[in-house]
Amino acid sequence: MSTATPGTPRRRRMSRAERERQMLDVAEQVFADRGYRASSMDEIAERCGVSKPMLYEYFGSKDGLFHAAMARSKAELYEATQKAMAGAATPEDILRRGMLAYFAFVDAHSASFAMVLSEPLTVPPESAGLVEETRQQQSALIKGVLKSFAPDAPDAALAAFTEIIIGGCERLALWRTRHPDRVSVEDAANHMTEFCWRGLSPYAP
Repeated sequence: MSTATPGTPRRRRMSRAERERQMLDVAEQVFADRGYRASSMDEIAERCGVSKPMLYEYFGSKDGLFHAAMARSKAELYEATQKAMAGAATPEDILRRGMLAYFAFVDAHSASFAMVLSEPLTVPPESAGLVEETRQQQSALIKGVLKSFAPDAPDAALAAFTEIIIGGCERLALWRTRHPDRVSVEDAANHMTEFCWRGLSPYAP
């Protein structure tokens, strides 16, 4: 015999993918609010409405949960920037669209982004490696765009400009998390695009 009250809709059970996405969303927020070390699996499980053993079943450990959250961000950032660049018609527009996607993504994840860059020694070593992998991922995209800007520029110059841009984007994005009203996402993207254009102008056709 059913114990459900007539007229009361049953709550739909989450699929594994939906549950995992929920856990990662909550974990990212808790890590951002508390910092990695002060975050607890108990709090994350409670906020998700699941048992702590279920959290361990999905991710194995707090390190594993943090690593999964970082890996997801890496994949989503790549997808966002690549998709934005695909809709552009000129090299300058490609760069501007990529910058806009980058700063918009960081803006949506500002607290966790600030935590990772401000407290790099507090996160698990394997997750710190993911941060560098994310940089290299974005570097490959940027270098390709710069090559289209300045096809005659030496590879060493393109590599150097790419590293400067990666560092500049991180610092500007981190500064924006502390001063969100000073520079908009669009302004940040325009500043970085102009910086790149002027820097590469000696090599541009």
